[in-house]
Formats: sequence, structure tokens, C-alpha cells
Amino acid sequence: MANGGDYLKSPDLLPVTHQNRSVGTFGFAVIWIGMAIVLAAFAIGGSAIMSLSLPMVILATLAGSVLIGVFMTLIGDIGVEHGLSFPVYMRAPFGTIGTHIPSLVRGVTAACWFGLNTYFGAMAINGILNLLFDFNNWFLCFLVFAALQLFNTARGIKSIERFADFAAPVIILISCWMYVTLADKATVQGKDVWTWVESPTTGIAAFTAFMVVMMANMGFWATLAADMPTLSRFFKAPKNERNWFKRNKTQLVGSLIVMPITNTFIVTIGAVAYMAVASADPINALMQSASGIVLGVLLLMIVLAQWSTNTSANVIPAATIFSNIGGPKVPFWAAVIIAGVIGVLAQPWSLFGVLVEALLIIGGILTAIVGILFADYYLIRKRRVNVKDLYELDGQYEYMKGFNLAGLFAWVIGGVLANMFPTYSSLVGFVVGAVVYYVLAKYWWFKKYPQAELVNPSDAEYLGITAGHDWDDIVTQEMEEKVAK
Repeated sequence: MANGGDYLKSPDLLPVTHQNRSVGTFGFAVIWIGMAIVLAAFAIGGSAIMSLSLPMVILATLAGSVLIGVFMTLIGDIGVEHGLSFPVYMRAPFGTIGTHIPSLVRGVTAACWFGLNTYFGAMAINGILNLLFDFNNWFLCFLVFAALQLFNTARGIKSIERFADFAAPVIILISCWMYVTLADKATVQGKDVWTWVESPTTGIAAFTAFMVVMMANMGFWATLAADMPTLSRFFKAPKNERNWFKRNKTQLVGSLIVMPITNTFIVTIGAVAYMAVASADPINALMQSASGIVLGVLLLMIVLAQWSTNTSANVIPAATIFSNIGGPKVPFWAAVIIAGVIGVLAQPWSLFGVLVEALLIIGGILTAIVGILFADYYLIRKRRVNVKDLYELDGQYEYMKGFNLAGLFAWVIGGVLANMFPTYSSLVGFVVGAVVYYVLAKYWWFKKYPQAELVNPSDAEYLGITAGHDWDDIVTQEMEEKVAK
């Protein structure tokens, strides 16, 4: 049983204590600026402008971004309050072993996104080298770029934040330059970027197109909404602060202000790129719209943006999940390499064509998990968590041989129904996942397996930073046991 305890107590998965939280409001804001400039956003804009005008594309993107930002902030409180990562908290609604099934889906998805964004950035690097030295080997660029990002991530959250501090202002300036370059090219062709639509739709068809854009944006960020605790556990927050909004100020600014604005701007650039050169691929669009030093600088922005996105939104979550599955035998740096290998083996260069369709499917599956986490954390446990037992193989979260069937059933039902209604996939996934889990857990599963924080909902015992403590006793105990060994 001791080995089992060690398995759940990998050092990289212990609660992040108050003194070790290093990311503030500004730090998270600049991380978001880098994260939001991604391949998917350009692709969504290019696809949307075929049937909707740019103002409607912007409105749909803002609506989807704000809504998924709300989900992110709600679930991110798990990390802020208790210092817990996504795969560790998932032991509560899915069980100590059951957590690996949905976590693995998220981990592999994140690793594939890493590969996709690395390919995207490698093509930009190849373009820059081709301009400067007549070099042309995108696959070599891909391998080198992947290695640099993995090294950056393996060095930890502070290294990532420092890179974001450098990249964010450059990205903002060059994004504006990029928009102007592409808009000018579209205007020269006689297209008004604010009114042009390739195949205008009206009535129910227009509403459906609007919802697809909204759900595609939610579907992309559903991957991060599910495991926002993996990032938010590093966010600074005041002790003994019972006001939820004040405690989550860093999240609110980043996920409800910075992310929607940045994401919408990048979707807009994707739409304008399609108007300019009939392609949402910004590298292709830039190569047709700019040349010389202007092209080189614009391509550099693509490189910095993919780097910033991958380290924060893809490699850290994937590595944390793989470390959770492997236990102490798979330290964080090794899990980072595993994420990179999966991203390469996924052959991301073949994924761009099915991106929007994939986002709708993935969004429904992962927002069902978001709904389950919401129901478990807020509606059932009311933010009180028996954190110590999350690290015990034979504790209350062992359930039935390590599985919580309420969570697994709710996830399957939510994911299936979400994909039966793809136009509303993310909303259906969240609502169904939350409702089914709440009913099954409260009126069936937790009758069979009582939960200490429900039997005795003590603030002092089961709240984290709100009650003035951050589970540092767990961290200290594990460090002492390691030294004793």
C-alpha cells in the first residue's frame, strides 16, 4: 500500500503552496496574449467568413470566448483555492484510477495540439530561413522548434512566464501589422472587409452558421477550460479572502477580458486572410501579401505565438497528466518529452483540413468533463475538498476499485449527446454532464461511498486558501518522508 501512496504522491502533483505561487494578474494576461494566437483561431475565421459578415463573426467569437472564459474561471478556482492540478482533482469525480481515462483524452489532445502548433511555427521558421539563407527544410525546423519548446517547458512556470513577457508586446504589434497588410490586399481586390461574404446566408441557416462559429471557439478552448486548475494553481491569491471575485481576480482579467479580445482579433485576421488570398492559413496568406523584411517580421510573430501557446496551454497540461498516470517514475521533465513524442507521431501536417470539424467533436467531449467538475466542486462539495485523501490509494476516493461510476457514466452520456447536436455541442456537453453527474453522484454514488466533506462540511478542515491554509502540511510531510528514505 505504501507503493500505492507513493504512486499518488508524485512531487510534481502535490498542492502548490501559497509561497510558491508566482503568476500574478499581469503575468497571466501576457501568457493569454501568447496563448490566444493559434492555428485554430485563424481557421475558424476563414471558415466563418464564407457564410457570415465580419461583424457577425466577431460577435459569435466574442460570445463563445466569454462563455468558455466563464467556464475556465469557474473550474480554475480549484487550482486557486486548493493548489490542485486537473488530474489530481479528477480523482474526486472519477476515482483514483478512473481519473486516467478522461485525463488521457485531454492529455493526448493537448499533445496533438502541441504538434499542430509546432508544425505551424516550423513552417514560419522555414519561411524566414528561406528568405535569409535560401534554406528549405521544414521538417528539420519542426524537430528543432519542438525541442526548444519542450526544453522551455521542462524548466517550469517561471521560464514560461518570462518568455511570455518578451513575446506578448511583440505579438500585439505584429498582429496589428498583419491585419493591416491583409486588409489592404483585400481592399485592393474591391472587397469591403466589413461587408463582404463569400456565400451569404439568411434565416435559420445564418443562425446555424453563427452557432457553429460560437461552438468552434468554445470547442477549442474547452481543452483548457477542463484543466485550467493545472495553470491556476500557480496564480497568486490572498489568504483568508472569502470574496470569490477578489480571490480570482487574476483569472477574471485573463480569461474574461484579455482572452476574448485577443482571440476575437486573431479570428478576425483569419477572416481577412481568407478575403485577401482565399486561404485562412496565415503563413500562406502572408507569403502572398508581403515580401522581404516585412514578411520575415510577420512570420516571426507566428513563431513566437505558437511557442507561447504550446508551453502554457498544451505541454504543461499534457505533461502533468502523463506524470499523474506514471507516478514518481515519470517526473515532469520526462512527461514533457512524452507529450512531445506524441505530438510528433500524430503527424500534425495532415490535421489542418479537419480542424473546425474536430473542434466541435472534441469540444462536446471535453465540456462534458467541465460540467462534471462544476457539479462536483460547486454543487455537491461546495468547494470543500478532502485534499489529503486525494493522495491516498485506499482513501475515500478509491470508490469501487478506483472508479467513480457516476463520473464515467455522466461523461459518456454528456459526450454522446453533445455530438448528437453538434451545432450546440459545447453547451449540451456542459449541461448534460453537470446534470447527470449531480443526480447520479448525490442520489446514488455518494450514498454508497460517503464523502467526509459532505458528512461534515467544515470550512476549517476542507476549504483551502479561503480558510487561510494551503495544504502545505501535505507537501511538508511528503518531503520529510523522502528525506527519511
